[in-house]
Amino acid sequence: MGNYPGVTVEKKSGWLKKQRIIVRDFPGTYSLNPKTMDERIVSEMVQSWRKPENRPKAAIVIVDATNLTRNLYLALQILDWQVPTIIALNMMDEARKQGIHIDVDTLRVRLNAHAVIPTSAKYGEGIEDIVDAIVSIPGDHQPEETQPRLLEIERFLEPIEPLKNYLEILYDRLNHHPLVEALRLLSEPGYINYLLPYCTVDEIETLRGLLEDVKNTFRNYDIPYQSLEQAARYAYIDVYLADTVHQEKVEQKHLSEKIDGLLTHRVAGPIIFIGILAFIFNAIFSWAQYPMEAISYGVDWLSVYAANRLPDGDLQSLIVDGVIAGVGSILVFFPQIILLVFFLAVLEDSGYMSRMAFMMDRFMRKIGLHGRSVLPLLSGFACAIPAIMSSRTIENWRDRIITILITPLMSCSARLPVYTLLIAAFIPDKQILGFFSLQGITLMGIYFLGMFTAIFVALIFKNIFKRRASNVLIMELPPYRMPLPQSIWWQIYDRGKAFLVNAGSIILAISIVLWFLASYPRAENHQQLSAKERLEFSFAGRLGHAIEPAIEPLGYDWKIGVGLITSFAAREVIVSTLATIYNLENEEAGKRSLIEAMQADRDSQGNPVFTTLVAVSLMVFFAYAAQCMATFAIIKRETNSWRWPVFMVIYMTVLAYLASLIVYQGGRLMGWS
Repeated sequence: MGNYPGVTVEKKSGWLKKQRIIVRDFPGTYSLNPKTMDERIVSEMVQSWRKPENRPKAAIVIVDATNLTRNLYLALQILDWQVPTIIALNMMDEARKQGIHIDVDTLRVRLNAHAVIPTSAKYGEGIEDIVDAIVSIPGDHQPEETQPRLLEIERFLEPIEPLKNYLEILYDRLNHHPLVEALRLLSEPGYINYLLPYCTVDEIETLRGLLEDVKNTFRNYDIPYQSLEQAARYAYIDVYLADTVHQEKVEQKHLSEKIDGLLTHRVAGPIIFIGILAFIFNAIFSWAQYPMEAISYGVDWLSVYAANRLPDGDLQSLIVDGVIAGVGSILVFFPQIILLVFFLAVLEDSGYMSRMAFMMDRFMRKIGLHGRSVLPLLSGFACAIPAIMSSRTIENWRDRIITILITPLMSCSARLPVYTLLIAAFIPDKQILGFFSLQGITLMGIYFLGMFTAIFVALIFKNIFKRRASNVLIMELPPYRMPLPQSIWWQIYDRGKAFLVNAGSIILAISIVLWFLASYPRAENHQQLSAKERLEFSFAGRLGHAIEPAIEPLGYDWKIGVGLITSFAAREVIVSTLATIYNLENEEAGKRSLIEAMQADRDSQGNPVFTTLVAVSLMVFFAYAAQCMATFAIIKRETNSWRWPVFMVIYMTVLAYLASLIVYQGGRLMGWS
């Protein structure tokens, strides 16, 4: 449970090993009083327990053993539903280091929980005990009638009594303790909506009337009824549970606080942040060089091998020029994508990502956003889809919409192959200050371009979508930790698998379709035409030449135009598109790399098709353009409207075109090439 990077923002399911039991993981939350979309997922799931058939065999509440009294609030709310509950005291290894001792047996008895188990995800402690506790629950388990875990509300019972008594009448349908229901109705304005499916219209109207009467009574006595449940539950924790936790010593200053003094400093913090990003982008180029060369060599070998083994004809061309050239050209950049995911995972798991949100909160407010917007924006470096989903942690709908609309401006890993291809081909590999490479600095610059543009666009949206109320950033800063190797591995595995399976399947399909469009129709004098003339006669050539007048002011020829169209399916597809086109244009398939083909390409006047200026213009276009169908779909799902994804496509496409136009035409006026 938590509200910092790394916690789940959607529910996930899987089978428990060696058991016919499904385990569902839900978003981290501190209570069943939801304020954000991810917390609402948990609340709605628990509310479904009103129907006996929806009740799980058991509920596992994972709490932070180093801060137990605060984390037990959610556990108390879950226990009141009379579902067998297992309390997992996680991070017990850190609790022991801090001199914290927990009387597990006493805690279990006082909570009346099925089990209380010390655990450590880091070392695997307690995992088997949790499995045994789940298996030990009998299949015909009947819930025990228990009193709600509340305290010190006796003096408030009289005003609540009429509402509580009416809820007792409805207990056979609501299946939840009437006093708890009454307190939740008082503390949460929309809570009554959970009762609508189980009550008649007249019963709901009666409830509304009784609820308003109770509120008026509390208002007359100047009693804050909205916080009654919180006060009662924390009083219960203080009286009955606090003495189960003992701490031998309290450090004067925790190590994380000492580190924060430097990393979150107003001046040193941003400088360190920029230095970290500069290191990451330089490492992406330098560290990935050898595995990329190995993959490139393997793709070239496979291309030549297939060309020699297959007879001349369409099948050979499809396999060599379509499939191998298209998919292989993207596979080469796989090490760089893995490196990017690795660095982001380290920043997240170490706890540094949360500090970025803390440092940026004041600045984000000035541009009309919330500090929590930093987390989706930084996650957008890896992929816009989970980044947009992580915006669920933002409470304010206006802030969430703006965050969703500007997140695609952050250069995701799908853009990385495009940037890398163009930088490697047209930016010299020079050293700056003896440490940073010009290519790495260029890559960092294009990433920062997206970040600064997102800030500028947010300022515009700030004036379009007026803020109705101010929200304060309340976010837990987890202690700095050494990232768990297995956690890093699974994040790399998931992103790598998604790239190879999802993006790979899209690229494979488009490569095959593009091969057909670039190979047909065939002219009557097909054999007498050069490969370049055949390509221009094809469907792809005709399509490219048709849109060429619109993109020529940006410095693009018809081949790039075809790539721009295909890349709307996925941004990195432009690389495979160019690889397929150049392979078909080249008489000797597999003899020349894509970079060499781009560098050698000439137009009808003998001028280079690609120059440094064209490469920069194309990188700027891809930094801004909304070219990812999956992103459109996730925005539609998250906003429940087509209006926002359509708006995003329009504004980002116009922005990309105008920015590229300014770069190319401005560069020409200044004599650049």
